[in-house]
Amino acid sequence: MCKGPMHEFLQAVPKCEHHIHVEGSLEPSLLFTLARRNSINLPSPSDDPAFSSVSSLLARYRRFTSLDDFLHYYFIGMSVLVTSDDFESLAYAYFTRAAADGVVHAELFFDPQAHTSRGVAYSTVLAGFTAAQARANADLGITSELIVCILRHLPPSDGEAMYRAALPDLLSGRVRGLGLSSTEKGNPPHLFKETYLDAETRGINRTAHAGEEAGVDYMAEALTELHIQRVDHGIKLTEDPAVMAEFVAQNIMVTMCPLSNVELCCVKNVGDLPIRKYLDQGVRFSINSDDPAYFGGYILDNYCAVQDHFGLTKDEWEKIARNSIQGSWCGEERKREMGKMLDAVMERFRT
Repeated sequence: MCKGPMHEFLQAVPKCEHHIHVEGSLEPSLLFTLARRNSINLPSPSDDPAFSSVSSLLARYRRFTSLDDFLHYYFIGMSVLVTSDDFESLAYAYFTRAAADGVVHAELFFDPQAHTSRGVAYSTVLAGFTAAQARANADLGITSELIVCILRHLPPSDGEAMYRAALPDLLSGRVRGLGLSSTEKGNPPHLFKETYLDAETRGINRTAHAGEEAGVDYMAEALTELHIQRVDHGIKLTEDPAVMAEFVAQNIMVTMCPLSNVELCCVKNVGDLPIRKYLDQGVRFSINSDDPAYFGGYILDNYCAVQDHFGLTKDEWEKIARNSIQGSWCGEERKREMGKMLDAVMERFRT
């Protein structure tokens, strides 16, 4: 990983994380603890040796073969989350780890359908996460927003029902935006058009995972059918210069997750990602950790991996950081505060 003054600089850069699945920050140690606390039966080691210990489960996480392989373990992990205290513990553990990496603002995806389908009330999930947000702001100085996600591998009607349940919180600002996650295969964006257009008419922020498994056509459909303001992952824009130009013209931010893309075999290594091309073509992007407990790296690890492969200058990192600040869904006053933090870091490290 990057070392010396550049590492010190990257750690100091105030970071906005836009692509973090809070359930994906569930470390195996906490997973086993919550399973015992809530009397949840995990797969037996005889059926899946990965569940023999914390270390064996971590080792299995380093061998994902596909997005669906990852999701299998991801949803098993979610099964241990039952009470509002569980959700608070999960989110606060993420905030604590993120603060050490220089995160000053985070926008967290969460998946109510994965919990309500198990009999856990939406209100329980939200209460736990909002309690952790308040603690993180008071204790760590991290501001945060929640983005409620539709799981697209489930029937669109289920996603619509979840959206309606979350609508009061979306309108009040308790939840800041609507997302679309899980597997892209067989689940085209237009299936969720009605829900997204309703969100647009209500002034609700909108993003969607697109261009991780599927190609640039999926990204283009998400833009034209869902009227998204961000695209998550979005590493396929270089397949079609016209679509990339449209993303630039509409100022659409891409949330990139380098280590995740490697772990899920989307690219062979971080150097295959279009970091340099996006910088050169004016595509706005932020760098994020996605599901850090599963992919072996939090946000600073992702920054360092990009630096190792692309050797970016401090000025280029400043551009990425400023785009991340401006692309956040927090208020303008908070953006100005974070901009001043970045100014101070750039002055400190300017040579």
